[in-house]
Amino acid sequence: MPVSNELLRCDAWHQLASEADRMGRAKFHLRNLVMEEKRLERFSLKGGGIFYDFSRQRVDPFVMRLLWELGACRNLQAGFQAMVRGEIVNRTENRAALHTAARSFSDLPVHVAGQDVMPEIRRVRDQIRRFSQEVRSGRITGSTGKPFRDIVAVGIGGSYLGTQFVASALEARALKGMRLHYLSNVDIDNFGQIVSDIDPEATLWIIISKSYTTSETTANTRQATEFMREKGLDPARHFVTVTSKGSPGDDPANPVLQSFHMFDFIGGRYSVSSAVGGVPLSLYLGYECFERFLKGAEEMDIHAATTPVERNIPMNAALLSIWNNNFLKYPAQGIIPYAASLSRLAPHVQQLYMESNGKSVTASAQPVECDTGIIVFGEPGTNAQHSFFQLAHQGRPFPIDFIGAISPCHDQFRSLSKGVTNHQELWANLLSQPMALAVGRDSEDPARHFSGNRPSSTLVLDDLSPENIGRLLSFYEARTVFEAFVWGINPFDQFGVELGKTLASDIRREMAEKNRDPEHRFDAAHPIVRAYLDMLFSKKT
Repeated sequence: MPVSNELLRCDAWHQLASEADRMGRAKFHLRNLVMEEKRLERFSLKGGGIFYDFSRQRVDPFVMRLLWELGACRNLQAGFQAMVRGEIVNRTENRAALHTAARSFSDLPVHVAGQDVMPEIRRVRDQIRRFSQEVRSGRITGSTGKPFRDIVAVGIGGSYLGTQFVASALEARALKGMRLHYLSNVDIDNFGQIVSDIDPEATLWIIISKSYTTSETTANTRQATEFMREKGLDPARHFVTVTSKGSPGDDPANPVLQSFHMFDFIGGRYSVSSAVGGVPLSLYLGYECFERFLKGAEEMDIHAATTPVERNIPMNAALLSIWNNNFLKYPAQGIIPYAASLSRLAPHVQQLYMESNGKSVTASAQPVECDTGIIVFGEPGTNAQHSFFQLAHQGRPFPIDFIGAISPCHDQFRSLSKGVTNHQELWANLLSQPMALAVGRDSEDPARHFSGNRPSSTLVLDDLSPENIGRLLSFYEARTVFEAFVWGINPFDQFGVELGKTLASDIRREMAEKNRDPEHRFDAAHPIVRAYLDMLFSKKT
């Protein structure tokens, strides 16, 4: 298996390849492994507020020791600690990656280029606290004096996915009187749906863009501005920005209620702990709830940075993912939370992981010849069971993260069906699915045969508190970073999104010329593109 030179120097990498063959023997089928005495005790961890059960992964003690050796060889903990300290780990962009600093409540400094960044992070957090309290108390209102009741977060990708996950997860704790909407897609139907559902006089638009030049967000901001003016409202009294200091969104010549600063050292998909999530979440949930979320994330950050590999939950999860991907050859990962409140977890992790680890070169610009990254997807259980679990059980196998909460948000509803509550019914399914995937079932009827030996892990939270949602977010962030460090790739850049944007700019110019001159022909466009442009402007196929 050809891989990058540094990884080749790890003996554990080569040994794991042969161990994958050994674990393919019938005696190591999961139906046998799960029957081992103290299997759960030996293959589970608890820390950082999470119980992590990997007893139904296709591993034994020797494989785990090799994975830990691989982690040590790749200096995973040292790399993570360097990231937390503010060292330049995003080498292609010459930046630190300090999303962990955004939720640090330590008095210790964090230096970037010799400057402590924590005072500025604390200043922004305090600004968020004051602003959210003033809006909720009615001291800050719209241009007609109406209190704000609709919040529209305008941003795409990491500017909204993490926020949407946290807001959905904590919706049961949302304070009364606020509704949170997301204007992410440049599709005008997204805009039309939102404006049909809001009260313009009571609407606060939060424009989230680090550079303030993202084309989709720019287009939606212009639509929102014109919409508010058409309603006779002053956009300056209804807009706030979350952007880099000195960007076009932080220009006194274009006044807004307030501007909240983002930092170069926090990437979009890691930014929900910053003002990107802090402003909308503090308005929707209250600042105190947002701070509890931050402190839960901080706890998992500390666990990831300081806990030895044998007990480190996100590091073990990352190493198991490497095992499943590079050695057992599973191409995908399912994320199935048995909690409807976590319905937006999979879309968030999908971007977090696939944008971070979908790379073809190492951080030192050398080709990576092993498979980096996997396809991440998911849906809440039990919905997923009636959607794609046919493939999970009898089609192409893929590892799954099952996630459960001991206590639901709405425990007051306790009617019985078949002798159990809804929450107990949910857990009956959560307990059965990983075991069914692992052990399978023999049948003389081939259509009813289940091969089993399909790996999964289970993460258990006590409840869906703000602290636990923060821990869960940090767990997936740390896991993503640890995997990248094994491969030696940079999980903090995303040049892969640029080519399509460049081509879109060329096509946009053709469209703009057609809007200016109806006689303009699309001769400069590729023939395939030209055919679609002709359809679009003629409004027929």
